[in-house]
Amino acid sequence: MKSKILIVDDDPLGIATLESMFHNQGFEISQAQNGMNALKLAEQIMPDLILLDVMMPGMDGFEVCRRLRTTPKLAEVPIIILTALDDRASRLQGIEAGADDFLTKPIDRQELRLRVKTILRLDRYRTLLTQRENLQKMAERVVSAQEEERKRLSRELHDDLGQALIAHILKLKNIQSQTNLHNEFDKLIEDANHIINRMRQIAQDMRPALLDTMGLVSALETHTKEFGSRSNLPVTFEADVDIPKLSDVHSITLYRTLQETLTNIIKHSNATQVWVELSVDEKNIILTVQDNGIGFVSTSQNGMGISNLRERLALVGGAFTITSALSKGTIVSASLPLEESTQTEFVK
Repeated sequence: MKSKILIVDDDPLGIATLESMFHNQGFEISQAQNGMNALKLAEQIMPDLILLDVMMPGMDGFEVCRRLRTTPKLAEVPIIILTALDDRASRLQGIEAGADDFLTKPIDRQELRLRVKTILRLDRYRTLLTQRENLQKMAERVVSAQEEERKRLSRELHDDLGQALIAHILKLKNIQSQTNLHNEFDKLIEDANHIINRMRQIAQDMRPALLDTMGLVSALETHTKEFGSRSNLPVTFEADVDIPKLSDVHSITLYRTLQETLTNIIKHSNATQVWVELSVDEKNIILTVQDNGIGFVSTSQNGMGISNLRERLALVGGAFTITSALSKGTIVSASLPLEESTQTEFVK
């Protein structure tokens, strides 16, 4: 597989010069003539190395470099800045922007070739990407295994113990009809029915059947309605009409996030209204939960519940943000990247 090099320069002659340096060197060369095109193309082709000019109209090379470093999947791509600037301040600015190397024009052809080959031979970027992907896949397998176990326990609670308790109630009613202890048996039957209802709720919380049968939107909407009914806290739910089908790991992650967030609201917020929204854009699906409670200052954001939510999202490549202010409520946002096939379908 050929290593991919992206050349970014607004000067066609500069691009042609660099391309000639790597002619027949076994590289796959792409080019961009401004900063915005460079950012878009980099996300599309995932280059192994970027050769970046500084002096470009609009967005200069330093800003391109900074933006690349804030894009998760491109944050580690090697960048060599090529520029006519040779002062110390410019070099420091390049390092601050996140460049791996800095060469002054006119470029020594042999030196550039050697530096490029050294960087690509180390293959640091691809190694980091592979390790990150492997860790995410491992995390997803762990989440899937946990959910399979939850599903099994939920099924056993509902089917095995549920049926046993129903049989127990029928026996109690049969004995009741043969004795004069009606009040005592009424209480036993009431207690048994309460246990059944509680057990069904536990089974539902462990693995919502609607998630498997009707999908994420129905499961979230049902949970918000049942939660509002149980807690006497009004919860409004809205969802975009074009929510795509998600993987089981992503669906259950968003469902667990909603569960945990609503539980935190009841425990801490003193809210009188909650709004839940599920939305989608070209690259992400976003769950937003907002309340009108008492809020909190930023130093309170490291509580166990919030840390658990942040870790849960991070395990599957998602992001978690929380915005809150005293007496102004709280907004929780959980974002998960759509799979590439889903992104393509959504754009169409």
